[in-house]
Amino acid sequence: VNLPPRSNVERSAMHKASAMMLLLAAVAAGPLVDATSFGQGLAANPIRKVVTMLQAMQKKVTEEGQKADELFEKYECYCKSSSSDLSASIEAAEVKTAELGTSIEGDSSKKAKLEEDLKSHQDDRSAAKAAMAEATAIREKEKAAFDKALSENKVNLAALTKAVAALEKGMAGSFLQSRAAGSLQKYVASNHELSEGDRQTVLSFLSGKQGENYAPQSGEITGLLKELGDEMLADQKDMIATEDAAVQAYEGLMAAKKKQVAALSESVEKKLNRVAELGVSIAQMKNDLEDTIESHGEDKNFLADLGKNCDAKAAVHEEEKKMRATEIVALADTIRVLNDDDALELFKKTLPSSSASLVQMRASTSALRAQAHALLAQTRSRLSPGQERQRIDFISLALRGRKMGFEKVIALIDELVATLKKEQSDDDHKKEYCAAQLDQ
Repeated sequence: VNLPPRSNVERSAMHKASAMMLLLAAVAAGPLVDATSFGQGLAANPIRKVVTMLQAMQKKVTEEGQKADELFEKYECYCKSSSSDLSASIEAAEVKTAELGTSIEGDSSKKAKLEEDLKSHQDDRSAAKAAMAEATAIREKEKAAFDKALSENKVNLAALTKAVAALEKGMAGSFLQSRAAGSLQKYVASNHELSEGDRQTVLSFLSGKQGENYAPQSGEITGLLKELGDEMLADQKDMIATEDAAVQAYEGLMAAKKKQVAALSESVEKKLNRVAELGVSIAQMKNDLEDTIESHGEDKNFLADLGKNCDAKAAVHEEEKKMRATEIVALADTIRVLNDDDALELFKKTLPSSSASLVQMRASTSALRAQAHALLAQTRSRLSPGQERQRIDFISLALRGRKMGFEKVIALIDELVATLKKEQSDDDHKKEYCAAQLDQ
């Protein structure tokens, strides 16, 4: 808090100087008062008036000291409470900084591990989907091959059945002229499971080389064809059984892979959400850490400034207390001296009596007037330019002119004292306002 430049001690000194000016000005205006009235004024003991004024000044200085002590106590309380709060805030910020650093490090490690697991799950899911696609492609090829082989098997088996029926009915010639005979001939020619002799016998029959001479009773060709038909039927059953097994294996593989993909997808989604949450949490903690570090630095700087300001204010307060105590002692000593019985006698001896000559009174008055001018000049040098200096100048002019009445000189001095008291009151209000602001 910046207080006005004029201290309480200085203002009290100004009040004291004003009182001395009043006494000196009253004496300096002596030419306007005759010797008889002056002697009557001495009878009223003017020292008592000075003592009363000094006692009032002593009381004022004491009250100002009490007010200053009360304000300083509030300011000191503010310093202590603010220092305690700032220290607690700094300590909390340091603890929070450490905790945030540990949390950021831990969450960053978790996030890195999750990202690694996430990549592994994504790779596994991609591999599972690729295996499903590959298995589907193989299954489609196997299905196409199965359909083709089964269709050929059924066509050849039907042709063989027709051949056997034609031979048993003695209608070999008409069968050999059908398309079924050609299909059966191609199948027998490509069938390497038959012995070479049997294959040539059947091919010779199917080509019509012995069709007209063939005797059904012998049953040689019929037997070979029936035996070949049984093999074809067995191959057909094996083919269907193999296809059924392949279908089941494919469906089992696809079911397992779909389940794997679904589980991996769920895990990937969870880990993606967790990675995102950790990313947001880490960003927020980093922002919080920056704010905490910044606030920690500001609190430390403010605490250092607060300590300096409080120490400086305490030093100023102690200095003012010493000066105020010195002034109170000086005022008390002055009052004690003036209250002494010898003071009145000394004052009577110093000032001219009612029987003093006009020349002696004028000489004494001139000396007092010079002292008044010197005190006014000294007081004027302590004041800042403005209305106060103008009033001092008016008083000096009145003393030099010797034409202004005593009551006008007194009025000017009273006005100056009133102005100083008003400034004192304004300064007190400012101090109370500052103290109230500090308490908030």
